[in-house]
Amino acid sequence: MDFLSYLITGLGLGSVYAIIALGYTMVYGIAKMLNFAHGDVIMIGAYAAFLAVGNFNMPAIIAILVSVLVCTLLGVLIERLAYKPLRQASSLSVLITAIGVSYFLQNAAQILWGTDTKIFPTLFDFGNIGLFDGKLQISVLTFITIFVCIVIMIVLTLFINKTKIGKSMRACSEDKTTAQLMGINVDTTISITFAIGSGLAAIASILLCSTYPAVNPTLGSMPGIKAFTAAVFGGIGSIPGAFVGGLLLGILETLAKAYISSQMSDAVVFLVLIIVLLIKPTGLLGKKISEKV
Repeated sequence: MDFLSYLITGLGLGSVYAIIALGYTMVYGIAKMLNFAHGDVIMIGAYAAFLAVGNFNMPAIIAILVSVLVCTLLGVLIERLAYKPLRQASSLSVLITAIGVSYFLQNAAQILWGTDTKIFPTLFDFGNIGLFDGKLQISVLTFITIFVCIVIMIVLTLFINKTKIGKSMRACSEDKTTAQLMGINVDTTISITFAIGSGLAAIASILLCSTYPAVNPTLGSMPGIKAFTAAVFGGIGSIPGAFVGGLLLGILETLAKAYISSQMSDAVVFLVLIIVLLIKPTGLLGKKISEKV
């Protein structure tokens, strides 16, 4: 019974990682950029919801919408100001810029809201659900988190494969120059990609802070790193890979905390990642791409 409890809890945590990883994998798959500021967008989304409820007494739904809107606009702004000028630059330049943006957001949050950890307000009080005649108590929020992740995964897959914008994204992913020659606005497509990824970060921040109700300027650092790990684990650039990688990472972390050590859980997770990449360098669902020279 304990194992089942840990498994469901791990799926809930993994769903949050998967939602964040989807943002990473979309940006990398289409723009070929590693946006390491993505974790700090999560932090900004959490503060936006925190202030909307705590300072302006907004209803929970409105606070969530405010968080999504703030993160979406922030994602577009970051892309336009920080990444667009580096479109033809080396990967190292983009990586250094991403780290700089990350530190800028963290320090801006410290200046605006201080370094103290604040308690995230309870947006929804769903309580627990009893399984097996009440012997197993699981938070309803955990099931909602899993459900939201599955819905996002399905909607995002349909969006990428069925819509005109989604097809433009896939074309840019294959070859930006050819896509531009075919009449696709590459800059707009990349901006939309950042907007979607940042909007997903806001949703993840709400789910994460509802489960672990604490907000501080470094809130998004570790979830961001773990979600990036999940994206690599599943195969970065692959939407199903980000989904599977996130779920597996959450399960591994929860089981490691329960059966090995809470202090060693992160080490176990990264060790498993290393082993997987040694066996399959492209990740679980990543595809090997051959280049013609």
